[in-house]
Amino acid sequence: MRGLLEEGAIKLCRNRDRDIDLGLFHGQQEYFSRAGAGLIFYFRYEKARMERKRVAEAAKGVGRPKVGGPFELVDHKGGKFSSEDMKGKYSLVYFGFTHCPDICPEELDKMAQMIDLINNSPTRTSSTPLLLPIFITCDPARDTPAVLATYLAEFHPSIIGLTGTWEQIKDICKKYRVYFSTPEGVQKGEDYLVDHSIYFYLMDPEGDFVEAIGRQHSPEQAAGIIGEHIGDWKR
Repeated sequence: MRGLLEEGAIKLCRNRDRDIDLGLFHGQQEYFSRAGAGLIFYFRYEKARMERKRVAEAAKGVGRPKVGGPFELVDHKGGKFSSEDMKGKYSLVYFGFTHCPDICPEELDKMAQMIDLINNSPTRTSSTPLLLPIFITCDPARDTPAVLATYLAEFHPSIIGLTGTWEQIKDICKKYRVYFSTPEGVQKGEDYLVDHSIYFYLMDPEGDFVEAIGRQHSPEQAAGIIGEHIGDWKR
């Protein structure tokens, strides 16, 4: 009887040791699985970050058409605004006109959402806005500073409207590779539409072009792209 009890006790101890060993094994397995997943996520993030950096650097490279450049225009408050005023933070530039019946309002609504998503990001550590939104008219004949001020107030208070002479607008559109066209022979007071490129141009704090964001991007997707570039710049 005693022998049976001792044998049972030995088996029980062995089972406990096995359970402890298995518990430690599974715990270690879970730990290494989590650590491995974390490393995979980190390497994927770094790979994506380096790819964004490579694309941004390539945009500045020799042999590629430069997007952007020096300019001086008038803002919606009647003051001077130049390319130097864009330095120090990311800028989001859109070209359009206030008499646009549908596309410009849709894109400016999207821009307003992008602004709020970026500036209200939980990772934001300062009260300073992270993004400078700019609307440049392709229709300077009708879009005076006062017209721009009234129009842009319907979308977001932080959007800066810019206008100038016909030659100034033609020059900045050329620098940003923006296509625009107005009908010929338009009489004063006559209504008309302006054909133009439909992109948001993301510029970095040094005033260099980073990326063009098109209509296929939702506000959330666009804000994600912009947020990633801002995060990369801070690193």
